[in-house]
Amino acid sequence: MGRAKIARKSTLVDMTAMCDVAFLILSFFILTTKPKPSEAVPISTPKSVETKFVSDKNLVMISLNNQGRVYLSVGDNASDRAKKQAMLQDINQRNNLGLTPAEISALVKQPFIGTPLAQLKQQAHFPPDQINSKVLPGIPTQDTTNNQMIEWIAAAVNAYQGGRMDLILKGDNVAKYPVFKNILTAFKKNDQFKFQMVTNQANVPKGTDLYRKNMENNKKAG
Repeated sequence: MGRAKIARKSTLVDMTAMCDVAFLILSFFILTTKPKPSEAVPISTPKSVETKFVSDKNLVMISLNNQGRVYLSVGDNASDRAKKQAMLQDINQRNNLGLTPAEISALVKQPFIGTPLAQLKQQAHFPPDQINSKVLPGIPTQDTTNNQMIEWIAAAVNAYQGGRMDLILKGDNVAKYPVFKNILTAFKKNDQFKFQMVTNQANVPKGTDLYRKNMENNKKAG
């Protein structure tokens, strides 16, 4: 008796529905993903082989761009924003700037401080999304006789008193040394001798002690 033949069935799978789902997911991510905003203060930092990540808490950052303009910012969290408000109140009181509570609140919401003290009231009325280094002239630091960064570091020290403050200096690779030196003078005037520099990570040269150390650490980790 012959064996019954099993009818062959097509192995073709209809992928139309799967493609529709894939395109729907892709469209969702395209529509919901926010592009990275452009930097308010574009800075090309120098390269370094050292790697150390800075916490975004208790952060006071001084930015120096390639035009020698200096800006001050703090960490983007509730604690640091409260410290920034205390700094502004201190600056306002000691320099009789006449800032209103609403103007101080507006400055707290802005990404950084970037004007002479006398122009802080004007900066307070700028929308936060329009604050950038092209609009604001920077904090006067170029002249040793009018180094307003001394005032700001003093206000920061008072605001963070009793707690931790990570002082960060982010300088452009082509920034002029005299301005950098005046920023360091502001640190020293307020007894702040410890700070960190922001750099771009570079590859460790082969054959150096640091290269061999990293290789040994990688072997241990593996």
